[in-house]
Amino acid sequence: MRVHRLFATATAFMLSYALAFCPIAFAEHAHQHVSCEADTNAKSAANFPNGQDILIIVPKKAGGGTDIAARGLAKLMAEDLGVKIHVENEPCHSGLVATKAIANATPDGYTMGMVTVELALYTHQDKSKIDVDAFTPIITPISAPAALLVHSAAPYDTLEEFVEYVHNHPGTILMGNSGVGAIWHVATLAFEKEFGVRVKHIPFPKGSSDIAAAIAGKKINATLADPSAFKELIDNGSLKVLAIMSNERSRLFPDVPTFKEQGHNLVIGAWATLVVPKGTPEKVVNILRTSARRISSTSTYDEYFLSHYIQPKYIIGDEAETLMRDDNYRFAIVLKNLIKR
Repeated sequence: MRVHRLFATATAFMLSYALAFCPIAFAEHAHQHVSCEADTNAKSAANFPNGQDILIIVPKKAGGGTDIAARGLAKLMAEDLGVKIHVENEPCHSGLVATKAIANATPDGYTMGMVTVELALYTHQDKSKIDVDAFTPIITPISAPAALLVHSAAPYDTLEEFVEYVHNHPGTILMGNSGVGAIWHVATLAFEKEFGVRVKHIPFPKGSSDIAAAIAGKKINATLADPSAFKELIDNGSLKVLAIMSNERSRLFPDVPTFKEQGHNLVIGAWATLVVPKGTPEKVVNILRTSARRISSTSTYDEYFLSHYIQPKYIIGDEAETLMRDDNYRFAIVLKNLIKR
């Protein structure tokens, strides 16, 4: 019940925080951005994209994996379609403001957005009524497992040593996450349950870049997160990766063992998908999916993502929707099991 109370309390706080501080006008701005020309018929599906600018809304702070993916797609698809594609970050209220703006945008293809695995989590926590049915997916370029990251000066070099250290320091180890109830928080809760330990959960709901700054500054001890946001810190030796929550080792970190190969069946990761609002004309959807298919078949696509420690994915259209729906079902079960603890 501890997890259930934690989710409920945090949800109430975040709703009040959003009403007080979030720029709700952002959602209205995003809607206006794409609807102001609707009555002129200048943006017809037949002529899409008709030389018009396109907006991608990102529900995370700049610098994290979702933002990196969005900016890569924007650059490559802009070149492919011959238009300008702008990226706007709106991490407020754990990305729910942005997600609502994407869902409510005029469905004409001129406002796209990134939705994340939290879409499959928040509906099961009563944080949002917006789910996969509100969107039509274009491409999922990133699907990354959680990695256990710690400062290089930490007195542990393996998963086993870290777990022993946490056992010996109950309730004092600070672990950063992406916000209460978000994917890296869920990964940490699963870690606690698997190893029978307790840590202090420190939320950074605006994105992994804030977690990176905190761990580099030794303000927290560790995190379970997508390593892409920590690339520079890993490269310069400030952080080390102890283990990965995946079925098999990452091609980006071939020397890092998985939790699974060490006897712990923890496979948890995040994805981010480029979507348009449900109701976008099929012709427009097909143009965008075809563009995504073209750019994802190039070496430039692979090079961009690999350079940011992201193992590129090529999940397009219906396959992306299947991924989103499967995780919606899977995380409903995962959250129920965590609440039973």
